[in-house]
Formats: sequence, C-alpha cells, structure tokens
Amino acid sequence: MGRDKSLEICEIEMKKTDKFKPKSKGALLLGVLVMGAAGILVLGGLVSWGVSNLKLTRQTVNREMALQIAEAGVEYYRWHLSEAPDDFTDGTGEAGPYEHNFFDRTGNLIGKYYLEIEPSTTTGIIIVRSRGETLTVPLVSRTIEVKLVKPSLVKYAFLANSLIRFGQGTEVFGPIHSNNGVRLDGLAHNLVTSALEQYQDPDHEEGEEFAVHTHINPPPPPDNYVSSFRPDEAPPSLVASRPDIFMAGRQFPVPAIDFAGLTSSLIELKTLAEGNGRYFSPSGAFGYNIILKTDDSFDLYKVDSLLPPPQKKCAKVNWDGQEGWGTWSVGTQTFLGNYPFPENGIIFTEDHVWVEGAIDGAHLSIAAGRFPENPDTNANINFDRDIVYTNRDGSDSIGLIAQGNVNVGMASNDILRVDAALIAKNGRVGRYFYTTNCAPWNVRESIYLYGMVVTNSRYGFAYADNDEGGYANRYLEYDKNLVLNPPPFFPLIGDIYEIASWKETE
Repeated sequence: MGRDKSLEICEIEMKKTDKFKPKSKGALLLGVLVMGAAGILVLGGLVSWGVSNLKLTRQTVNREMALQIAEAGVEYYRWHLSEAPDDFTDGTGEAGPYEHNFFDRTGNLIGKYYLEIEPSTTTGIIIVRSRGETLTVPLVSRTIEVKLVKPSLVKYAFLANSLIRFGQGTEVFGPIHSNNGVRLDGLAHNLVTSALEQYQDPDHEEGEEFAVHTHINPPPPPDNYVSSFRPDEAPPSLVASRPDIFMAGRQFPVPAIDFAGLTSSLIELKTLAEGNGRYFSPSGAFGYNIILKTDDSFDLYKVDSLLPPPQKKCAKVNWDGQEGWGTWSVGTQTFLGNYPFPENGIIFTEDHVWVEGAIDGAHLSIAAGRFPENPDTNANINFDRDIVYTNRDGSDSIGLIAQGNVNVGMASNDILRVDAALIAKNGRVGRYFYTTNCAPWNVRESIYLYGMVVTNSRYGFAYADNDEGGYANRYLEYDKNLVLNPPPFFPLIGDIYEIASWKETE
C-alpha cells in the first residue's frame, strides 16, 4: 500500500524549514552579549562625556569668576583714586603688587585680586594691572590691564564755547560739541551735540532753529543749499536723522563744557616750563618763531617784523568787526639758537609765537600767554607752514594752547597740513578775512587738520563768500590716539578717572 502523498509533502516542507534553524543554541546568547557590551560602552562614553562636560563647565565658571574678580580690582582702584587722586601705592607707600580678598554677597571668601599700579608723570594716564584668582582647586586666575584717564579736551574732535558753522565742503571726522548752536552744512562722521535746545542762527533773521541743524536740503534736489531759515530744521518740526549730514546722529541739549578752568591750565603750563621745560620771556618785538625738528630739537627765532599786506586797502579790511586783524605772517626774523626738546615736553612763551616743522617720536605742548590776563594783551599762536607728525600711531603729539587766537596767517601755504591739538582759550581758531585786495593770498585751496580743535569764539577758515577769502576745502580729522597719548599736561574737563582701554594679558 503506498504512502499518503500529503504526508510526503509535509516532510519535504519541514526539511526546508530546518535549513534556517541555528546550528547552535549558544549563537543567540553571543549576540545578546555583543549588544550588551556595545550598550555598556556607549553608556560609559556618555558618562565620561558628561563628567568631562561638567569639569569644563566648572572650569568656564571659575575662569569667568576670576575675570570678574580682576575687574572688581580695577573698579576698587578707580574708587580709591576718587578718594586719593595722588595715591598710586594703595595707601601703603610701598611698591606693589597689592593683595585684596574678594568675598561673595554672603560674606564667603571666594578669591583674591592682586594690583600693580603704573602712573605717568606727563600724560596723566594710569595703568592698572589686576590679576583675579579663585580659591577653587586647582586655582584659576586671569589678568587684565586697563588705562585710566581723567576726561580731557581730547575727547572731542571739535569743541566750541560759542556758536559754530561748518560750511559746504567741510568734512569732520570725530565728535563735535558746542555750548552754543551748531550749523553744519558739510559732513560729520561722528556725533554732533549742543548744550542748547534751539538758537537764532546769526546768518539769517527769520527765527530760531534746532541747536544742531543744517541748511542742506535732503537729497536728491538739484539746488541743495538753502541760505535762509529752514522751517523743517526748527521747532515744532520733528528732528530728522539726516545721515547724509550727521552720519552718527545729533543730540541736544547735553551738559555744557566749562571753559573757565583753562586759565589755571595756562598758569600751570607756565610754571612747568619754568621748572624743567622751556620758558621764554617777552621778546621785545612781535614774538617768537619755533621751527620743530625731527632730531628732538627746535630752532628759535625772534620775529622782528610781520609781512605787510599787498595793498593798503587790504589792511583796512576788518570783516564783521574782527578784532586783532592783521597779516599774522612772519616778515623778518633773527636766529636765537637751537634747543633740545624739554624733559617734560612744555614750551611756554610770554608772547605771540609762530610754529612750524615736524617731530618724530615726541610729545610737546606749546603754550602762549601773558599774565595777568587782559583781552588787549592776549598772546596768540600762529602758523603759515606745515606742522606734521612723522608717525600717526600715537608716537607723536603736539598741543598748541593759545591764550588768545590760533591764527592761520595771510601768507599761508595753499595746501596746509597741521597735525596738532589746537586750543584758543579766549579767542578763536581760524583765519582772518582777506579780500581780493589781499591777492594772491586771499583764496587758498585746502587745509588738513589732524588732531582736534577747541575754540572759545566763532571758528572759521573760510567765509560765506569764498571767492573773497578762505580755504575752499577744509578737512578736520580727529586723532583718536590723543585719548591715550595726549600732549603733556593737556587741560582736563573732569576729575573722575575713566577707562580708556581694556585688554586681557593672560
């Protein structure tokens, strides 16, 4: 009797299935062990990563804490100097470093800071190095170095005690401030401020405009200049941003700057010059001419006469009642000698003085004044020729500080470059008005000022009708290096030290 075919088919299918069965029962266990080991490795890695990350976080926190402790050391010494301005030894009378404990707000000691103080005897800059250290294990420390300065006139590219007007063609790089009104028809690359809210522009009579305003129409009209009252630059109009004129904006009113203290600054400069500087008594003539040299010396001349005007009519012009009108250019002179730059960088003349030449790696303050002060005898500083720095990295600085005016003479260079910080305490920085009767000196091409300008009265190197007199192009570039490298004993405008620079040294 034959086998059941259904049974045979079943046996065949079972044999096929047997091909896919594991050869050994241990193979499954091995797979589980491999997967388990891999999981343990991953878990171990995650734990290790977590521990490392925690250590890194703690280290970052401690480093940040050390930095804040170092900054606390700087702020402490700023406070100390406000209480004892001339103490650079932390009240010990001995050399540093000076150690201080640092506590958290609950009174727990968490770190220390160590201070090193390095004052300057001429620039007024104080270098403070502060190393902050935590008390964690291991110890973490960070060190910063800051330069502290009292606020000085060098904060500004242009500072005026009177109203000022910058005409078309004037380009100013750096902050501008006036205790009066500012009309700017050129281009300001930095902030422009005034101590007033609004004022009457003396160049027209229609009404008061914003304390900082322009007479240039917004672009793009073809006739861009308006000489008369501008209602959209006056209350109750809103103050427009006008980035085409005020690239960094305008603000008013802001606190005024005190000019009265400049008298004591001049007297101090005279005293310093009589000490280890260079002091020159009245010349008995028209004044002195100083020619600066790059070998750290200067030639001194006595000015025997001034250049006469080309025509008599030129000499009779006194535009807008300008006091002290003259050519203010050297005629004849007598050589007096060559002198090395003084140790403290101060040159003081009790007479008018002319300055020209160049310096290389020097810092000088040249001042002119007569005492007691009298408006009829104020001493001026004048220049017709270039005054230039060899370096524009802060290695060179010149301060020209006049009791009266800072004058550009009639016979000045057609293209004139002046690298200096200019101060006219009682007068103005500028050039007198010379008409066509003063040709060929009436119209000049370009003046380049690199430094800053402080003027008590209305400033100007050009006039409304430029065909009659002045520099057609005026470029005023702020020397930002003056903040950290000012001329020696340059006048201050505040007593509280400010941080001028900050850097981490380790």
